[in-house]
Amino acid sequence: MESNPTLSGTNTDDDRYSELDNWCSEQLSITLGRSKSTALESVSGDASFRRYFRAQTANNTSFIAVDAPPEHEDCKRFTSIARSWRAQGVRTPAVHSVDVGRGYMLLEDFGDQLLYSSLDQYRVEGRRVDKLYVSAMASLLALQSTHVPEDYPLPTYNAERLQAEMSLFSQWCLQTLLQMELGDDEQALLNELFDKITVSALEQPTVPVHRDYHSRNIMMLPDGLGLIDFQDAVLGPVTYDPVSLLRDCYIDWPQSQVYQWLDKFAGQSPHLQGVEKEKLYQWFDWMGAQRHIKVLGIFIRLWQRDGKTGYLNDIPRVFAYLQWVCERYSELADAGQWLKEEVAPRLGKQSWWQDYRLVN
Repeated sequence: MESNPTLSGTNTDDDRYSELDNWCSEQLSITLGRSKSTALESVSGDASFRRYFRAQTANNTSFIAVDAPPEHEDCKRFTSIARSWRAQGVRTPAVHSVDVGRGYMLLEDFGDQLLYSSLDQYRVEGRRVDKLYVSAMASLLALQSTHVPEDYPLPTYNAERLQAEMSLFSQWCLQTLLQMELGDDEQALLNELFDKITVSALEQPTVPVHRDYHSRNIMMLPDGLGLIDFQDAVLGPVTYDPVSLLRDCYIDWPQSQVYQWLDKFAGQSPHLQGVEKEKLYQWFDWMGAQRHIKVLGIFIRLWQRDGKTGYLNDIPRVFAYLQWVCERYSELADAGQWLKEEVAPRLGKQSWWQDYRLVN
């Protein structure tokens, strides 16, 4: 799901690495007439089974080789979306070659400059980030106007999928990590929260959804912004990607500024014309609650099941988002109170936990 674009220290002594290295050399020669000058270099880690490597060629041009084990990942899904969106004006990596059976891809190299890094630096320096968010929202508007790829019908973000994602919070956060046994009243409270969020999501206009449209999946390119990690795209609620971007799990901004950006996005979106501001904000806030409930489950699963601790420091921010939304709406107040009284104290006992206040 969430990519973690830091050096991964991936083991390069395994058979799949050697096979990918050889395949990459062949494809560079056959497809592009290039010669690989060095062995593949690991460039990023990921929350999935995918691994990413950089291939340097003799003329100092680079490409990205992807190892996506077919028993866990689907290269066809990625390449179908990449080619379709790119043809429709969305900046995705060019797909130079793919071996679906073995799970190998050779892609355009978007470099290492993340939107996240620029945003973080801007915040440190006290500079305005409007220009960057305007660009990111423009790319999102283009994405939401695309047609479904002909060779890969995007699945629908239906009630079953939304509920299944939120159940990860119950399973991994409440049960596995916190060892909570919910009483009937508590389970009913949680079910009611999930149901209200689901109804809100399904009443929104449906558009193509990247599903992880945040600052670590948007690359800074010389000619604009590029998108990565979109293989889980679906057809779903119009506010899903905007809230992924503006209530990012890895960086936060004053909520007054967030709503200003949302207003700007809505004013340009053909799908949100005529929607009253109160309804727009409720859709956006509750969609964010769904996403953050899901992410809490996923981040804790990555730690508990997969031994990946890189997301623990982000959990307090994500939980703070969820609490903020529940406190904002009377319909969610009971759930918010339960999170505050029953869940927050247990999370606070974790050795990695830090109390987090959203930026004012």
